Amino acid sequence: MQSIPTTFIHIDLGQRSYPIALGSGVIAMLGTSLSLPVGTAAVIVSNATVAPLYVSRLIASISATYSQIQTVVLPDGEAHKNWATLNLIFDALLRQGCDRKTVLYALGGGVIGDMTGFAAACYMRGVPFVQVPTTLLAQVDSSVGGKTAINHPLGKNMIGAFYQPQLVVCDLDTLDTLPARELAAGLAEVIKYGPIADMELFAWLEAHMDALVARERGALAHVVKRSCEIKAAVVGADEREAGLRAILNFGHTFGHAIEAGMGYGVWLHGEGVAAGMVMAAHLSQRLGLVDGSFVERLTRLIERAGLPTRGPVLDAQDNAGRYLELMRVDKKAEGGEIRFVLIDGPGKAVMRAAPDALVREVIDQCCAS
Repeated sequence: MQSIPTTFIHIDLGQRSYPIALGSGVIAMLGTSLSLPVGTAAVIVSNATVAPLYVSRLIASISATYSQIQTVVLPDGEAHKNWATLNLIFDALLRQGCDRKTVLYALGGGVIGDMTGFAAACYMRGVPFVQVPTTLLAQVDSSVGGKTAINHPLGKNMIGAFYQPQLVVCDLDTLDTLPARELAAGLAEVIKYGPIADMELFAWLEAHMDALVARERGALAHVVKRSCEIKAAVVGADEREAGLRAILNFGHTFGHAIEAGMGYGVWLHGEGVAAGMVMAAHLSQRLGLVDGSFVERLTRLIERAGLPTRGPVLDAQDNAGRYLELMRVDKKAEGGEIRFVLIDGPGKAVMRAAPDALVREVIDQCCAS
């Protein structure tokens, strides 16, 4: 397997700035080549799937830095991204007498990263944390930028905080153990960067999708690095999603409705985003922002990644109505009006509303029958 040298990407947020370390075997570099947050103790938060694979490796790497290291192992899956599971982290921190000199390490995918970051934001009103993402989706998206949250039965990621990590560690070796479905889900978040910001990346993905699906290390390194660079630029310009950062949610308004409507965990986040991007592209076309050839090009690329291009039926009686109901519980909605991230010409995104009747037509067109 090709070894990728470590590179660094800087997230420029003034006093909250931090590096992303990307390469092969980066976890083993912690505490030696990489500077870690100062603290007396560390708590590693992981899940039942990832912990047996990587906890011992992480402990060995940071053991010289912290006098005490504890591990909290949570159940795996989006279905557990809730208050009950979050409280398991707080229970452990309180039982162990953790103070503000405790550093949390999020070892896992997006669910672990989101919950650990939210716990770090809340515990004693803020303790430092480090993201160690082990999925492609987390490495290219959710671990970067400081969005932390849990789900509510009525809406995804509706309870959370903006809270930046002090370091993000993207070890490409962890992608070797990623199930094929999870790899594909991560590719959805990679694909989204093309239509909203970088059509050169989009063309590169069209030429190299087979290599990505085959887990060629050089190809994976390229897309993780480029995705992080794009997200770093956007987050640096708009940390708290006052405007520009919302473009990173391309496909997510539809996708979050799918996740909530199906029950969290039935569809993976990236699968919902994939079908959501197709819907958003069709809506963009109907509004005259892109042509049909672009929509077809995006749909083909998503399909080649092994991702769904049609949304599920959430309600047999009024499917579009159910989608609209769920999409109104969205952080981008304003006064009950749904605002979509649309493609205003390839490589450029725009936030705007659309008539319900038009959205209904798109949903009817793009959902499985």
